Amino acid sequence: MRTCQTYARSLSSRSHPQPAYHLLKKYFSWFIYTFILVSLQQHAVAQRTFTNPIKPSGPDPWVLQKDGWYYYMNTTGSNLTLWRTHNMADLATAEKKVVYTPPAGKPYSKELWAPEIHSFNGRWYIYFSADSLNNLSHRVWVIENTSTDPMQGEWVMKGKIGDKADHWEIDMSVIDYKGQLYATWSGWEGPKNGRQDIYLARLRNPWTIDGDRVKVSQPDQPWEMHGDVPQEWQKNGEVPKIYVNEGPEFLSRNNKLFIVYSANACWLDYCLGLLTYSGTGDLLDPANWTKSKSPVFAQAPENGVWAPGHGGFFRSADGKQDWMIYHANPSATDGCGNKRAPHIQPFTWNADGSPSFGKPVANVPIPVPAEK
Repeated sequence: MRTCQTYARSLSSRSHPQPAYHLLKKYFSWFIYTFILVSLQQHAVAQRTFTNPIKPSGPDPWVLQKDGWYYYMNTTGSNLTLWRTHNMADLATAEKKVVYTPPAGKPYSKELWAPEIHSFNGRWYIYFSADSLNNLSHRVWVIENTSTDPMQGEWVMKGKIGDKADHWEIDMSVIDYKGQLYATWSGWEGPKNGRQDIYLARLRNPWTIDGDRVKVSQPDQPWEMHGDVPQEWQKNGEVPKIYVNEGPEFLSRNNKLFIVYSANACWLDYCLGLLTYSGTGDLLDPANWTKSKSPVFAQAPENGVWAPGHGGFFRSADGKQDWMIYHANPSATDGCGNKRAPHIQPFTWNADGSPSFGKPVANVPIPVPAEK
């Protein structure tokens, strides 16, 4: 800047023609203006923020990151809706489309819960829980799309995916771990309600379980056995207590594998627990999995966040920061309805390689996930 000003004064003192001096002065002013404007714009982008929740409603949120897009789904109850965006902080205004509405009169026509979109072998799959009339018949179903764009093409029912004995099940998630597909879900041990456990199985293909299911977790710790059922529900046939492990999600980093699951009833103090695979031995051997001794993510009334749970994980577009997504309620009495809304926040890792989620952040501005 000083050099330009000195040169301008030099031109004037040597009695150069006035037009040349004014032209240089004009150019100099334009340069400074442009520099300031660009700097302000860059600063504004760097400081772009958002506040949770990122959408007013969205129970059971799920995110798949692929080819520069974040594909998002949540429970709607009646159909499968797909959102996509380049930044999860912009979800509320993202493109969306109802990609599948089940026909009436099918075993999967009612109560569509916890949809997840996945991509395997160049094809798209959505796993969702559904029933024909009421919760007693909930199972997991799979649809497939061969289009390169999941917003286009046709979604085709591949069928029910479950264990041989056809137990009640919900909340399935799938991972390709070292070249082998595995599924995890929440289910009943027998034919009656009262306890939901976490199961794991190998897949022969994206819509077929290969072999038997194995139970890797059941509610057995004091902090995950809060399940008192409201009296009005009991009058309609529900049991007095329901102990819950549900919403299992795989999380993998540096060859370590975890299952993050939701514990306790969603109408009470929903929270997250952690299962850790030892890294050696058969992944389907329950002895090779250990459970956290306390919740790894719990509600924070001081921050206005209640009953956090059932979510997933993604990375910022620049690949430098891990983020979690989960639903939460704005008060202690909102239960399991549509007041559950999606929240996102970054998380870190402990020295032993396990995730460190911290606690739910308050409804204050925080920087958006970084972009490329």
